[in-house]
Amino acid sequence: MAAGVAGGLVLLLATVVGCGGSNNTTKRSTHPAHTRASSSSHGAAPARTFLGPNGVESTSVIAENRRPGTTAWEISGGGGSGHIEGFADKNYATVGENVGLYVSTTAPSFRVTAYRMGWYQGAGARQIWSSSVETGRLQPPCPLTAATNTVSCDNWALSLTVPITAAFISGDYLLKLIASSGEQAYVPLTIWDPSSHATYLVMARSFTEQGWNAYGGYSFYQGQGPCPPGSNTYPVCNRARVVSFDRPYSEGNGASDFLSNEYPIVRFAEENGLDVTYCTDLTVQENPTTLLQHRVLLSLGHDEAWSYAEREAAQTALGKGVNMVFFGAASVLRHVRLQASPLGPDREEVDYRDSAEDPLNGKGDPMEVTGNTWSSPPSSWPESGFVGQIYAGYLEPGTPTAPFVVWDASAWIFKGTGLQDGSSVPNLIASDIDHIDPSQQIPQDLQVLGHSPVPLSDTYTNQGKWGQYTYSDMTYYTDPASKGGVFDSGNNNWINALTPCPGGGAQCPAGPVARMTGNLLWLFGQGPAGVIMPSVANWQAVTPAGS
Repeated sequence: MAAGVAGGLVLLLATVVGCGGSNNTTKRSTHPAHTRASSSSHGAAPARTFLGPNGVESTSVIAENRRPGTTAWEISGGGGSGHIEGFADKNYATVGENVGLYVSTTAPSFRVTAYRMGWYQGAGARQIWSSSVETGRLQPPCPLTAATNTVSCDNWALSLTVPITAAFISGDYLLKLIASSGEQAYVPLTIWDPSSHATYLVMARSFTEQGWNAYGGYSFYQGQGPCPPGSNTYPVCNRARVVSFDRPYSEGNGASDFLSNEYPIVRFAEENGLDVTYCTDLTVQENPTTLLQHRVLLSLGHDEAWSYAEREAAQTALGKGVNMVFFGAASVLRHVRLQASPLGPDREEVDYRDSAEDPLNGKGDPMEVTGNTWSSPPSSWPESGFVGQIYAGYLEPGTPTAPFVVWDASAWIFKGTGLQDGSSVPNLIASDIDHIDPSQQIPQDLQVLGHSPVPLSDTYTNQGKWGQYTYSDMTYYTDPASKGGVFDSGNNNWINALTPCPGGGAQCPAGPVARMTGNLLWLFGQGPAGVIMPSVANWQAVTPAGS
């Protein structure tokens, strides 16, 4: 599979303008019939929520994003010849906690500034906190545990502590490391408010990010050193079986793919004042009932690695009417579990990708044994019954994008787009894709919204070929008992496509994608989607048959 990790900052060169199709606060109007009290944590004043054109809005989120922002969060050029990098000892934090930072730099000194990511009148972030000037040190090399090809920097010394005060309202943060010699890097952090009952819960996908993190030379998808003769199989033999959160991210200046697969939807939600709060997949692993405090779970781009506790929590929540949005393809594909590291609980992620190698196989809970995918034995639990589709493959990196093609233009998601059956949105399909497979477990009321041919000349797939194409499908279904709705974009480029294109133009997908996203969050934000808009099964009519 392709990592789907894009060059983060390049995507943001044009983000001083709004996401196409979204609405500024000057365009908002309250809807008294839908007004209610909210426990959103965006500021001290009591918040109220109301249904706006792109979903349920919160007065506190609107007020927060009217505050002065800054573009100083961006990595600037002109750095020195040395380096700076680091990681945090917490995946997420709550007010009152302290977050330890481990920083390695060749510079004599450095400082750290914490930015809450959002809209902020187009600047993109607000500065929340800044450290004093700290003494720099070059940390020792991170050792490799050969038995599992695990690289961990738990031998680094603590550099400083960030106190999470009440100023750190719930959100996705970038901690910017700034060396005295000019180098800069990020450390990502999510602030979670356990008391929030906000409508939308944005869940960062750190399990996937860490699984792809090749810092030190090893990830779940690649490794170093030779493999035995004749072992040229997939997954590669020299991959990691356990990866550690106790190390920097190798991509995105330390931010991994946050700026492409997460940030555009964060920015969209905050620009439109949506009643949103934030967590990570590890938050759900450790606090599964938190999903029941919200109406919608937003799974972000390329959210492929899920733990058993996380999946159980999400499927339980769906059974109680919580709506699920899978913005990316390949969701709930890989099967991981967590274990402690020397720095704390749940700091190491396990995925042998071969149940025969996993020490738990035959000895522990079969639902914790990590085969290559969730559908692999002994878990044997395909994601298609939950997500609605299967993972279908990926467009090769560097190949052209494919257009999204409308299948059912009568569906609610296309309202206001002007799209008709067979209409296309250019440059929307890229990276990983999903499609329906009736031979697998799929919901019987599955409604196919988009059915997009993807040329095999640009694509890897072992999940279905029809002539010169495979397909990317966009689907929706509603649980017959709880009425909870499930949406799957079938495409890993959805969130990235919310970013306005430099110069705009007819080939830019941002406008129609923003309108469809607004329609989706408008429906799902009102409670179980099937109460208002039950899905209409049409998957049997999709052609070519079975795609």
